[in-house]
Amino acid sequence: MTVSAATSVWSGLVGQKHAIETLQRAVDGHGMTHAWLFTGPPGSGRSNAAIAFAAALQCERGGCGECHACQTVLAGSHSDVSITRTETAVIKVDGIRELVLRSALAPAQQRWQIMIVEDADRLNDSSGNALLKAIEEPTRRTLWLLCAPTVEDVLPTIRSRCRSVVLSTPSATEVADFLVTRHGIDPGVAAYAARASQGHIGRARALASDEATRNRRREVVTIPTGLTSLGACMNAAQNLVDIAKAETEAVGEEINARERRELDAVFGDDRKARTSRSYKAALSQLTESQKQRGKRRTLDVVDRCLMDLVSVYRDVIAVQVGASGDLVNEEMRRDIVGLARGSSPEQNLRRIDAVFAAREKMLEFQVPPLLALESMMLSLKL
Repeated sequence: MTVSAATSVWSGLVGQKHAIETLQRAVDGHGMTHAWLFTGPPGSGRSNAAIAFAAALQCERGGCGECHACQTVLAGSHSDVSITRTETAVIKVDGIRELVLRSALAPAQQRWQIMIVEDADRLNDSSGNALLKAIEEPTRRTLWLLCAPTVEDVLPTIRSRCRSVVLSTPSATEVADFLVTRHGIDPGVAAYAARASQGHIGRARALASDEATRNRRREVVTIPTGLTSLGACMNAAQNLVDIAKAETEAVGEEINARERRELDAVFGDDRKARTSRSYKAALSQLTESQKQRGKRRTLDVVDRCLMDLVSVYRDVIAVQVGASGDLVNEEMRRDIVGLARGSSPEQNLRRIDAVFAAREKMLEFQVPPLLALESMMLSLKL
């Protein structure tokens, strides 16, 4: 049964007509397979697509978006849909082994046992090999839905056994229309958020709905115009780290406090229980997990800031080569024109390379963010 994308589980996917058609055909019985790999740039909605696909598969009407099955899958509470997320650098093998054991269970509601793994690019050799065996020998009613930025980010042995669904970056017009029609955002704010997010739906929502988020981004994109001295470069690097830490703490503080309360509730108010070895071990494990999660969040925020910086230099190059259309940072066109007059396209390409080099140092080689950003800012100096 084919359902309308506008009123179904697919309605939250922006600019993904081809992917929706592929998935809906599979739901209708054409081209179904036991393992899928959803890829696309950050913010394209690959995990949302996987969850929508799971909802459509569990729905007796093929993804109506209104029934109990659809609503529980979309809410993350369906008994036969497991969603694995990680906020650490790698997905550990113990977690995958537990997931594999769960995947062998028969579905409680007689349709599908669906295992969604977000950030499949964070599988290491051990966890990847544990997952590979389950994908190679799936049970009859089990489906694996993996998500990653690109197919190259997933172990070759795993990606070769999956059917690929590639999501694209939605256009600024599509994102702006989505914000206006689905979230009631003012058209002017929606247009700004759509451009500034560069197609990242979650980022666009945050920019459209939160003034503090908009202010933090404005602080980042004005950095290039102020890099006129060694001291300014060092200050800019420190400010970027401070922005990332502040945002990380704002997001993580409430979650960390809730997790601590939940741990304390398990052991109760008994003083003896609170001083036991098991409590101390659990607290130590929780503290370490929160620390690693905080480091990852900080890196994610820094990474997003770096992409905002890249957008400025791409705008500068666009002005220099006379490209038509709006700039990503249209609201600061005057500053961008000034940067364009004082530099060459080649210089700005080298600056973009410097940003990506800093990104690689932090994400791949674990160089401390401040050190990597200081080196980068010196390369960006006017």
